[in-house]
Amino acid sequence: MSRVIGIDLGTTYSCMAFMEGEKPKVIPNLDGLSTTPSVVSFTSTGEELIGTLALRQSITNPENTLYAIKRLMGKKYSSEKVQKAKKNLPYKLTEADNGDVRVEVDSKLISPQEISSKILGYLKSCAESYFGDEVKEVVITVPAHFNDHQRQATKDAAKIAGLEVLRVINEPTAAILAYGLENKKNATIAVYDIGGGTFDITLMEINEGIFNVLATDGDSFLGGEDFDNRIVEWIINDFNEENGVDLSLDKLALQRIKEAAEKSKRELSYTMESEINLPFIFSDKNSSKHIKKNLTRSKLENLTKNLIEKTFPYIDDVFMESKIEIQDVDEVILVGGQARMPLVKKMIIDYFRFDPVENINPDEIVAAGAALQSAILEGTMKDIVLLLDVTPLSLGIETENESFTKIIDKNTTIPTKETMPFTTVEDNQRRVRVHVLQGESEKATDNISLAVFDLLGIGAAPAGVPQIDVTFEIDADGLVKVSAKDMSTGRLQSIKVKSSSGLTENKINEIIKRTQKTNSQVEDDDKT
Repeated sequence: MSRVIGIDLGTTYSCMAFMEGEKPKVIPNLDGLSTTPSVVSFTSTGEELIGTLALRQSITNPENTLYAIKRLMGKKYSSEKVQKAKKNLPYKLTEADNGDVRVEVDSKLISPQEISSKILGYLKSCAESYFGDEVKEVVITVPAHFNDHQRQATKDAAKIAGLEVLRVINEPTAAILAYGLENKKNATIAVYDIGGGTFDITLMEINEGIFNVLATDGDSFLGGEDFDNRIVEWIINDFNEENGVDLSLDKLALQRIKEAAEKSKRELSYTMESEINLPFIFSDKNSSKHIKKNLTRSKLENLTKNLIEKTFPYIDDVFMESKIEIQDVDEVILVGGQARMPLVKKMIIDYFRFDPVENINPDEIVAAGAALQSAILEGTMKDIVLLLDVTPLSLGIETENESFTKIIDKNTTIPTKETMPFTTVEDNQRRVRVHVLQGESEKATDNISLAVFDLLGIGAAPAGVPQIDVTFEIDADGLVKVSAKDMSTGRLQSIKVKSSSGLTENKINEIIKRTQKTNSQVEDDDKT
């Protein structure tokens, strides 16, 4: 019997779980660990390493060891955040023909979706080894603020890995689902989710088995990677001042420093001081240079405090949009590895005026919630009546002067349906083009283009006379249908918005065939 699992595909670590009876249980990987590094490495012999083995390659093979790929999913190469991330990555990013970001490995261009599919494929094989059975279906989590392109990119990665995605669920929603079901209480809960690469804040109300998301917001380029980079910059700048050498130009040295920075950051969650010791970090014909210095918790907090401060405007926004007050929140849950930092907890206490929940595992709770969602979809969980999520971003159309007119505001509970009347801008205009957009900017070009279609055969009339009703409809799975109707003639044109991850259906199938061929060759090699 094929199993359904829940997967939290993280920026730095991934986790998977399944329902054992009425409780979620984390599935260990082949190393017996509950979480797997979201890392893929390509060796000089052409071997692909995934997880812990790949992570060990980060020092000796930095240009071909790929991490933090989740940040690149569904992104354009020219975007400001991709360009910023590029400066801190040892591997090479380049631009695809369609403008998407690609990773260059040995002169081959690989999409972030294909790299993520290798991580998902590894998790799939671990689960199949655990069950002794096939795993075909999955509920997978994404940051709450991921747009449609990023969500579709995640689904395409799963498809390449041989997994059918039953539902994409927001990470904070999954966390509250797992926590709320375990504690069986009616409450208003805030989830502060800061992981390796992304940040989310979500407010949810639990009432008699109904899980209702009130508002959500976040940033897909704010997480533990940024904290690590602050330490890296501090080390490099100090070394440059003392020795006149810029270590950021040496990819091997940069990766050694990054690994040491992350190690010290983790230690400082439990100690007040951590030693950074990197012998022979630089050598020339005259001498060798070493790094040996102490990083205190106080120094780390000074370096990174403003990163935590960046999260609070998002928290203010979800309160404003949900129209509830801080004192209405009963509990706060901290999720994600970076939430272990003592300063994060302190600043959350200062904001909410009470301690966050302590009795959860921030690394596993999201995967547990995904497993619960799979049980809800299968109808085996009777304690939950309904899960009501929200749209992460506003939806609307482009109007005159390249303006963006919102039809469904972000944080609207789904399923939902909204209609707005529009008209023509020219006399006897017989056609209107409907350009569907997602985002928050008033300028159309600053938002994400989802679809374009034409309504033809509008009744001839002076400009401003025809009434054209544009309707947006979003179902429980977040699928969007847009229609335009000329009220005078009754002519109707509609489209189901299928987000593109940047990979065509043909390209996805081509990657799947190539992956299957590679796997078959590996199996044959193992037999011989």
